[in-house]
Amino acid sequence: MKLALLQYNPKFGEKEANLAKAEGLLNKTKFDLVVLPELFAAGYLFTSQKEVENLSEKISEGLTSQFFLDFCRKKKVYAAFGILEKAGKNFYNSALLIGPQGILSHYRKLHLFYEEKKWFSPGNFPLSVTKVKDARVGMMICFDWRFPEAARTLALKGADIILHPSNLVMPHCPDAMITRALENRVFCATSDRIGTEKRGGKSFTYIGQSQIVDPEGKILFRLGNKEENVAVVEINPEKARRKKINPYNDLFLDRREKFYYEPI
Repeated sequence: MKLALLQYNPKFGEKEANLAKAEGLLNKTKFDLVVLPELFAAGYLFTSQKEVENLSEKISEGLTSQFFLDFCRKKKVYAAFGILEKAGKNFYNSALLIGPQGILSHYRKLHLFYEEKKWFSPGNFPLSVTKVKDARVGMMICFDWRFPEAARTLALKGADIILHPSNLVMPHCPDAMITRALENRVFCATSDRIGTEKRGGKSFTYIGQSQIVDPEGKILFRLGNKEENVAVVEINPEKARRKKINPYNDLFLDRREKFYYEPI
C-alpha cells in the first residue's frame, strides 16, 4: 500500500481555496491512501460560535465531503481528513474516511483541546476500524494522542494503521506517536499543518513534522516544520499483525487486563 500524508498551510475560512490547493498538491503524486490535517478546509482558530456555525458542514452534503467523494471516486483512492461537522444543533471536530465507494468511516474527536471545549461537543462515536484494500484502518484526531487508550483501543480492534489528522501546537506529539506505534505494533500516520493563525488577539503556530512510523518505531519519514509537501511511503500492513517482539513476548497476549482496571 502506498500511504501518503499532506502537510501544508491552509488559510482560515477559505474553504474553496484550501481544497483547491490540496487538490493541486495531491495531483502531483500517486498513492492509495492519504491523510490530511485536522479541520484543514475551515481553519482552526475560531473567535465565535457564529464562525463555527458558518464554516460547519453536514456530513456528505457539504463542500469538503463532496470534494472528496468526487476526488476519491475519480482517482480510485482513499482519503482521511478533518472536517467541521454540523449535526442538528451540535458541532463536532470530526474526521471522515472516504473511498471510491463513498464514506467508509466517520469519527468525532473524543478528547477536545483547549478552546475546542467552547465550540464543539465531545465525540460520541466509538473508535472503530475499517477495511481499506488489504489494510485495517482506524482514526483518531490530534489531542487524542495524549490519551494512550485511544490508540490501544484501535489496535485491539485490529487496526494495522492509525490515521491521525492533526493541528499540532505542542512539540511532544511526533515523538509520542513513536511510542503509540511501538506499544501497539501498528503504523501511525500523523498529518499536521504548518504556518501561523493569528485571530482575535490569539496566535497558534503549527509545528508540522507530519510523519509515518512503522510498528517497530522506525520513522519512515518526517517532514520539516515549514515544509509543504505530499510524502508517500510504501508499507506492508501485515507487518502490524505480528505482535511478538521475541519468542517469549507477545504485546497483546501478555496483557494482564484484570490488574489494569481495579478500583483505585
